[in-house]
Amino acid sequence: MTRVAAVDCGTNTVKLLVCDIDKAAGTQDTLVRELRIVRLGQDVDRTGRLADEALARLFAAVDEYAAIVTEHHVDALRFVATSAVRDASNADVFARGIEERLGVAPEVVSGDEEAALSYDGATRALVDVPGPIAVLDIGGGSTELIVGDAHGHVRAARSLDIGSVRVTERLMPSDPPTADEISAARDVVDTALDTLPSYDVRVGDARTLVGTAGTVTTVAAVLLGLTTYDRSRVHGARFPRADVDVLVERLLAMTVAEREALGIPSGRSDVIGAGALILDRVLLRSSAPDLLVSDSDILDGIAWSVA
Repeated sequence: MTRVAAVDCGTNTVKLLVCDIDKAAGTQDTLVRELRIVRLGQDVDRTGRLADEALARLFAAVDEYAAIVTEHHVDALRFVATSAVRDASNADVFARGIEERLGVAPEVVSGDEEAALSYDGATRALVDVPGPIAVLDIGGGSTELIVGDAHGHVRAARSLDIGSVRVTERLMPSDPPTADEISAARDVVDTALDTLPSYDVRVGDARTLVGTAGTVTTVAAVLLGLTTYDRSRVHGARFPRADVDVLVERLLAMTVAEREALGIPSGRSDVIGAGALILDRVLLRSSAPDLLVSDSDILDGIAWSVA
């Protein structure tokens, strides 16, 4: 048994998982799972650098995580950063701040490694689902699509520079977004998705479509009528594609305040429309009958990678 801590630092959130993993038995006992919305990717798409206030929000969250990690006496810790940091000119400031607080250097992983970790985390606990499996991980700065089999083997993966924060800041700044903004965002998302077959990422061939990360789990919570997030109900939930499509249209027409009235938290409420649009455009290309939601994600993949 190995006690590990995994941190996933994305464009919108920073997440912590502390768990005991028995690789021989293939089991994971989760002790802590935390999430903070810090919007590290604030304006990165426009400025090319991490904003000072975004770094301050991140470091405050990591200070909390450092105390949790110390309390649980972990054997190993891995800190993975993704899209926002890959794009930032001042990533060295970020790296120094993380190492000072946690004692490990953050790893800025490639889009391909991010995709592989997401697939492992999302599919490891799945049983009795038909393959091929497509995993969709919509982040703030990028979206990963991975196709593999039911045994955790990745066939092909692609990381696309479309994410809920990036698309909102670049193309959908109004509250609510205008029809022209939505149309422009849809075109950009479709153009990115059109490149997938060139990388052999054939979402249409998948018999199971697994959605993971904050956009998908938030959409699931709204579809379930939850005003307070309940992982036990969200994880493993299935939704017909038509139901998702109807909700996406509702979310795109809502103001931020109206979304928050549904229980969508501040920090996600302003970007959920763009994230949901990405989800909807992927579902249109899928032949799977429904969306299977996984609240296990890249964080779980990171933990297993160091167990």
